[in-house]
Amino acid sequence: MAIDLVEVQANTSSLADEFIAHRLGLIPLNSKNVDDVSYTRDCEYCDQYCEHCSVTLDLHARCTGDDIMKVYARDLVVSEPRPNEWVGMPVITDALGLGSVICKLRKDQEIRMKCIAKKGIAKEHAKWAPTSAVGFEYDPHNKLKHLDYWYEEDPAKEWPKSNNAAWEDAPQDGEPFDYSANPSKFYFDVESIGNLEPDAVVLQGIKVLQQKLALVIQELSGDDRNGDADGFGAPRSPDGMQAGGDYGMNQGYTTPFGDTGGQTMYGGGTTPFGATPYGQSGWQ
Repeated sequence: MAIDLVEVQANTSSLADEFIAHRLGLIPLNSKNVDDVSYTRDCEYCDQYCEHCSVTLDLHARCTGDDIMKVYARDLVVSEPRPNEWVGMPVITDALGLGSVICKLRKDQEIRMKCIAKKGIAKEHAKWAPTSAVGFEYDPHNKLKHLDYWYEEDPAKEWPKSNNAAWEDAPQDGEPFDYSANPSKFYFDVESIGNLEPDAVVLQGIKVLQQKLALVIQELSGDDRNGDADGFGAPRSPDGMQAGGDYGMNQGYTTPFGDTGGQTMYGGGTTPFGATPYGQSGWQ
């Protein structure tokens, strides 16, 4: 979950509307049980946003004193209803419980904004990335000799082993090299930004990968004669044949979906989701 739309009702701060909107979009929001939230492009109840595919957060701050006032992520107030009790809450991990700084206000300055958080993926925008860093390693003892360490005197001292080396046996002196060996264990270090637990990030990634592979296998095998989960059945025969034996009205220029007039099964120049790959009228 991340803030995707910001409706500015008042902003007398020294920062532009776009600047604050960008900062709001990068604030981590709790995404526990995010499967309860629909993608806006798939929502059956609205065209832009609603309680089934979004979470509304209100931000209202006004400085009335002489000192500079800081506006924090904790000042974002989640509105009800929402898909579940967790999604949309700002992630606050500091000891004081303040969260990220959004902006600073001088006396009589004010900001009042309505923020709409939506579900998305990092392929659309980095603000939906659940991790800040991911590390990958295999063969921590370098038994396979895939790495050629540069060193001055002693590679063992100049290249310390990672913590993953404790999970494997160290090579023995004089041990013969196995030319047919292949890596069998892979280690990932996942650093979450706080919206999801690291194990949940990995499990959700595996789940999505399985769904995509299953869809590819289904399309290639053509076993589903009622169409796939998205409602677009693969071309097949003889389902498209008419009673008289003619394959469509204009033979040679049609598909099982009818006379498309040179278009694809999804229409001319568009994807199944609209004018852009993510169902919006243009890039933002």
